[in-house]
Order: sequence, then structure tokens, then C-alpha cells
Amino acid sequence: MEDQLILVDIYDNQIGTMGKAEAHRLGRLHRAFSIFIIKEEKMLIQKRRQDKYHSGGLWANACCSHPRDGETLEHAVHRRLSEEVGFDCELEELFHFTYRSKYAEDLYEYEYDHVFLGEYDGEVELNPEEVEDIAWITYDELARELVEQPDKFSSWFQIAAPGVLERLAFSAENRAAFGDIA
Repeated sequence: MEDQLILVDIYDNQIGTMGKAEAHRLGRLHRAFSIFIIKEEKMLIQKRRQDKYHSGGLWANACCSHPRDGETLEHAVHRRLSEEVGFDCELEELFHFTYRSKYAEDLYEYEYDHVFLGEYDGEVELNPEEVEDIAWITYDELARELVEQPDKFSSWFQIAAPGVLERLAFSAENRAAFGDIA
């Protein structure tokens, strides 16, 4: 059975549900999430499988998906992280944004995207049905590639990654200036 996406208004209030294929065909605003994973000044990125219905072969964040109707965002992010890259870790929501991308005449992403960050330093077991490859990339290298080769990355990653990198840099500045306060 096809997943039912949670349709939302511009404030992320649920206004209905719709099958995934139809929501993407009609370009309906729906709830989504993007998970960023870091370790030692590097970020985990994944190359989407070439035959994905959109953005195949492009690099993106560690995991992204949609919560199911009736599923909390908190449960969905942990479920999907385990399904896509084979691990789970503590996650913190950093921010959210809305974007709309057209991939074909009848294929859109129009998402209210919640961005999460986690730290993980263990084995990654990618799901070959979803992910073609993974890489750990330094923050500086990623920032450079986003400017020099943006077409390598998915549309949502081009929007979200700078915001994540900015927060990571600010966090590092605070730790350097004030020391780790635990």
C-alpha cells in the first residue's frame, strides 16, 4: 500500500493526506524531513540511487523522507534513518524551510522540510534500494563544492546544507570562545 503523505499549510498544520505519487504529481505541500549526520568536522552525504523517481544520482544529506499519516515526526526520523543507512542516533531539529522544485511536467517536490542533525561515528549500512553510495566530506570541501558544482546535489540539499554548515560554524566558534559547557 502506498504511503499517505501529510498535507500541510504554510505553518505546518495538517490539512489532509494524499498518496505519495499523487502529491508529487500535483505538487501539493506536504511534511518532510532531512537528516544531517556529522563526525569529526565531516558530514555524511549519500548519492541517491540512479533510478530514483527524481534526483537519481545526485548527492544529498544522510537521509530524507516523509512521516506517515498518524506517525510523529520524532518516530519517523529514527525509523527512516535506520531503514536508509542502517543506524540510529540522537537527533536535534535545527530549523525548517519550505521549497518547491519541478522535476518533470507532472513531478514536483513541494515540502515543508524539518532539518535534523545528529552525530554518529560507527558503521553505516546503506540500503541499496535507496542509496548508491556514501561519503564523509569535510565542511570546507562541501562548502566549496556547493558553490563550484551545485548540480551534483539535490535541490533540497542545496537549500538546507548552508544553513546546517552555518550553525555548525557558529557552534564551533562558541566552543572555541567559551569552551565546552556541558
